[in-house]
Amino acid sequence: MGRIILIVPKKKIVIIGGGAGGLELATRLGHKLGRSKKAQIILVDRNPSHLWKPLLHEVATGSLDDGVDALSYLAHARNHYFNFQFGSLTDIDREQCNITLADICDAQGDVLVGERKLSYDILVMALGSVSNDFATPGVKEHCIFLDNSQQAHHFHSQMLNLFLKYSATKAKKEKVNITIVGGGATGVELSAELHNAVKQLTSYGFEGLDHQALNVTLVEAGERILPVLPPRISLSAQQELVKLGVNVLTQTRVTRADREGLYTEDNQLIKGDLMVWAAGIKAPDFMKEIAGLETNRINQLVVEPTLQTTRDANIFAIGDCASCPQPTGVFVPPRAQSAHQMASHCYRNILALLAERGLKPYIYKDHGSLVSLSKFTTIGSLMGNLLRGSMMIEGRLARIFYISLYRMHQVALHGYIQTSLMMLVGGINRVIRPRLKLH
Repeated sequence: MGRIILIVPKKKIVIIGGGAGGLELATRLGHKLGRSKKAQIILVDRNPSHLWKPLLHEVATGSLDDGVDALSYLAHARNHYFNFQFGSLTDIDREQCNITLADICDAQGDVLVGERKLSYDILVMALGSVSNDFATPGVKEHCIFLDNSQQAHHFHSQMLNLFLKYSATKAKKEKVNITIVGGGATGVELSAELHNAVKQLTSYGFEGLDHQALNVTLVEAGERILPVLPPRISLSAQQELVKLGVNVLTQTRVTRADREGLYTEDNQLIKGDLMVWAAGIKAPDFMKEIAGLETNRINQLVVEPTLQTTRDANIFAIGDCASCPQPTGVFVPPRAQSAHQMASHCYRNILALLAERGLKPYIYKDHGSLVSLSKFTTIGSLMGNLLRGSMMIEGRLARIFYISLYRMHQVALHGYIQTSLMMLVGGINRVIRPRLKLH
């Protein structure tokens, strides 16, 4: 009598969102389970390529060309043993264990690929976050958000047009007014990067354009910029911005926006030829109570400490779209280091779930925060919960640590050898390519 061979169905793990957390998770699962065909790993994203989100302000000013630095999902999936599906999530059916992806249409609205359904055994939501305009009138119509590469390209185009117009004007009286709402890392880094852009454009022949022509206003509703950092560091950052010529307004709440600029609660106008909204975050609106899952007031999926959603143990959430409690009563902050840590922890918990072992709670480790003020300086704190308080660093040392954060992300995706080669190519590009993207 022959042996009876049991064929165990291959598990299907679907990850929605190819940001820092989702892509790192797909890469690790691909190597662990996809290569040996123990599971099928599928990554879904609405964009064809990945760019580390903290770099978007550099794309917006042109100091980074995402055409060179962006990563193709299809190519990366092929090299790391997972599958990539291009599409946007519209629904989750928890009873049937499948998700629905919307039609893919061309620029004219013609359907290229119809609505699809993907089944899953384990689903990971890693959709990240978008800017929160807090329903402020006029913001969606007149302000630019920096949530993705397309928005960054739009800002870059508008910025070049403004500077070209100013440069061509014979009687230069009015300044170029760029207003940024939100004193977090994005707003602060963009403010400094704009002054670097002006410096570079001047060297490329934009006549009459210098830092005196640029009027950057940074608006923050709170008492200070960079509220997640210790007060002494946020004060130092503000002083550096003021030296550059940035007008920093704190305790100033914007109540509406129109073509002229932004209006404060005392009806004062802050002129803006170009306006950026970088205040607050939320998960995408369609996430609100999706599939009956528990969400909070900013649409984040509420998760257990194991990163499993509270109403479905087969659905995980990581990164900015997850509301994860900590033993101290606080919640994991929406940072790149959080997404990196949660991806690693979710990877281990998924392996434990498949092996029918106990899952462990995620504990956030604060390694500090760094803010780059373009080529001028870098400032921040390190090892937030390893020392009593934090250690403030700035200048060249801080810049090295800041760059190392991106290198860690690259290593998680490509390994040390390929990351080293990418660093070499990047160094060559800095020599042979323009310092600023001019188109």
